[in-house]
Amino acid sequence: MSNQSGGAGERDDAHLADVEDGAGCTEIWETLSADRDDAES
Repeated sequence: MSNQSGGAGERDDAHLADVEDGAGCTEIWETLSADRDDAES
């Protein structure tokens, strides 16, 4: 379930593609935060 709308075939977890398997909450947060910072630049 996701609040994001996307095109057909877009995965709900596509934003986690750069997160390593087995990563914990902190690693996920850091990755998403860095991606957001990059997008704002």
